[in-house]
Amino acid sequence: MKKFIPHILFLFFSLTCFNLKAQDEAVFAHYNIYPVLINPAATGFGNTHQIMFNARAQWTSFPDAPKTVGVQYNGPIGNVFGFGLGLTTESAASLTRFKANLNSAFRFGIGDNAKLSAGFSFQYHQMSIGNNIFGENLYEIGDDIIEAFVNGQGEFDASLGVFGRFGQDGNTFAGVSFINMVRSRLDDIVVSGQNDNALLSHYVVIAGHNLVFADGAFSLEPSIMFRQVLDAPFQTDFNVKAGFLEDRVVAGLSYRTLGIVGVLLGGELRFGNQSGPVDDRSAVNLFYTFDLSTQEFQQFTSGSHEITLAFGFNRKDQRRR
Repeated sequence: MKKFIPHILFLFFSLTCFNLKAQDEAVFAHYNIYPVLINPAATGFGNTHQIMFNARAQWTSFPDAPKTVGVQYNGPIGNVFGFGLGLTTESAASLTRFKANLNSAFRFGIGDNAKLSAGFSFQYHQMSIGNNIFGENLYEIGDDIIEAFVNGQGEFDASLGVFGRFGQDGNTFAGVSFINMVRSRLDDIVVSGQNDNALLSHYVVIAGHNLVFADGAFSLEPSIMFRQVLDAPFQTDFNVKAGFLEDRVVAGLSYRTLGIVGVLLGGELRFGNQSGPVDDRSAVNLFYTFDLSTQEFQQFTSGSHEITLAFGFNRKDQRRR
């Protein structure tokens, strides 16, 4: 079985290239800790400038299995605006995808117990195939599509979102982001000749609440995410995250309706005596997630691994709005 995997991946991604679009949007599993990973409205939402390094290895025992690496910055500008930028690369078999994004957000308060933000993300995607594809048995000389992608094919995309924290301590959060707005719109026009409602047909919804016990000695945060992205099945994630010692030690479980179970472990080293949401603290965070499948597919892989290293720098101006 394993000896056929490279050819299966090659065929899968060749079909992807034929449709001139990505099969899936990379989503790191740590979005319930850093919502900015899935929603541009969370850009600069708190009082901290954040730099994140993310890496994910999918189906680790497969030859040429998917790997994703990303780096992102986001932070507040004054008390109203947020700014962020990021770079992500994905590779699988002979296919590589590069993504650059530029985020902006506008924050505002509603009363004393609600803080909302509206955000926009502008993205550039480039997909390319390595020259080694010419040595594959499945490649036929004169294949214009494959040869064009060796030089790289680029396209633009955009997303927008709304994100908020509610309650006196901001322990309840919710957000919705609409993604693939440009690509899905163009595909709908080209394929069907129509321009129906594809503009908002791809989305990510997240909501959760943090329950704090014993003055922060223990916390429990259930959350849920609904995800419908371009050319991928509908997905629902159920997450439970437990924090100890004011979230300095974190553990969690997640279940994805595609049959994936994930285990989360992490920790935080803070600068000074700070509490509150993770986007309001100066700290170094390290999180690791291990995923495994409950399907028969698991017998061919040793699971998936993801790690996030994040640095948060709380700005001196503590005024909040």
